[in-house]
Amino acid sequence: MHRIAVLAIFSLLLSGCERGNPLTVVKAVAAGVPSLAPFFEENSGLGRDTTTVRSQPVQASLQQGDTPGLYGGSEQPTVCDVAKLKRFLTDPRNHKKAQAWAGVLNIGTDEIPEYLNRLTPVLLRHDTLVKNHDYKKEKAVPYNSLLQAGISILVDEQGLPAVKCSCGNPLRPFEGDTGRISVQFEDGNKKWAGYERKSVLAVKPAPRKLARIALVDVQEPARGIDRPVGSTGEKDTTFDTKKRRTVPDLAGTTFARASRELIDAGLAPGYAGQGVPSDGARVTATDPPAGAELPFGQYVMVTVAGGGSSTSGEESGPTTTPPPPSSGLRTPPTSTPPKSGSPGSSGGRPGKSSSPPPSSSSGRPGGSSSPPSSSTAPGSPSPGKSSGPPSPPPSTGAPASGAPVTSSAPPPPPATTSAPATREPPSSAPVTTRPATSPAATSEPATTEPVTTEPATGEPVTEGPSTTVAA
Repeated sequence: MHRIAVLAIFSLLLSGCERGNPLTVVKAVAAGVPSLAPFFEENSGLGRDTTTVRSQPVQASLQQGDTPGLYGGSEQPTVCDVAKLKRFLTDPRNHKKAQAWAGVLNIGTDEIPEYLNRLTPVLLRHDTLVKNHDYKKEKAVPYNSLLQAGISILVDEQGLPAVKCSCGNPLRPFEGDTGRISVQFEDGNKKWAGYERKSVLAVKPAPRKLARIALVDVQEPARGIDRPVGSTGEKDTTFDTKKRRTVPDLAGTTFARASRELIDAGLAPGYAGQGVPSDGARVTATDPPAGAELPFGQYVMVTVAGGGSSTSGEESGPTTTPPPPSSGLRTPPTSTPPKSGSPGSSGGRPGKSSSPPPSSSSGRPGGSSSPPSSSTAPGSPSPGKSSGPPSPPPSTGAPASGAPVTSSAPPPPPATTSAPATREPPSSAPVTTRPATSPAATSEPATTEPVTTEPATGEPVTEGPSTTVAA
């Protein structure tokens, strides 16, 4: 009787937590499976998915849009026919559909061609959470979905998923708690091979507009693809993803600046513990340490002093650093854009690899006078400023104000010729920092309504490996 009473009390406590922080229902969308209510007919050749891609393991469930190796590509870049989508949405016969489509992206129908010109086709390398949209009764109907790795999408200038290529459905960032989702596999979307709850992620915007996106070939991972933003593959250059990149010395810098320097070096910043460190948290160590050499897209675990903001908005204690992975290309999340008072990123530093394909250029994120970021790979053209196309529509993250870079100048000089970055001296004691003024993408509660009337039919994902779950 005593055991039964204890179990009953425990069940009541759990149900109370569920009511306070309910699961968000997410519909699984498998590669190659047609949508039931698409904006664009699936069999019309607008785009095609790759069904042989397995989702890559990740360190945490929130990733920044310029994280090296976040997206993939192939030698057949025509996975998305942007010109055909443009013709369809500008056809007067499809005006109502175009109105609904443009409304999701907060643009007018007359801005559709210019907006599409700024998007870039990529392939998902991870099972990715998004806010999807069907077209029903002349309206865009939103729903949360999990897109399988291998699905072709268009991403915007900050690396956010914008359009699902095969059906033209507009996409927006996932707004729920990535650690409290219930994935439903239905309507022909059976649970795919390689699906793992810990590999599910959501994407937050890069702090600056990207000029280029460094992709990993999904068929040949040793081959990197450097694709200018707004191009569809005709201007691609390639680089060797196995070429080693040097981990910079980051001790004493802020977490935001450390993330920027790692991305510039072609490495992915990671963090230990359940909470995302605040932008101003001081870095005490990295694993592997400064001077270590890693292949493109490999993550570097960053340890900070003091508390860090978790995905639920709470603060966590000092983090610890786990051992580095033994193998595999893994892509962790990065920090939120730094505060206006935080130091900007470094464009170069002694000891950095002589020709890394960074995902962004130097400069302070978010500043109106800072240059846009790039992801120039070895042998690729150096970006130059364009004539200043209009800025993209607002996104859920803080938009960057720099203009994208599209010119083709000679290859950039080695990073060792740049001036050393000025570094803040390391603190002798842990520094307590205030949370960043720009909230992290996952700090907001899930906007979907609680699921109380019917249970989820799919496999619930209760807690990601690096997500704080509110009780």
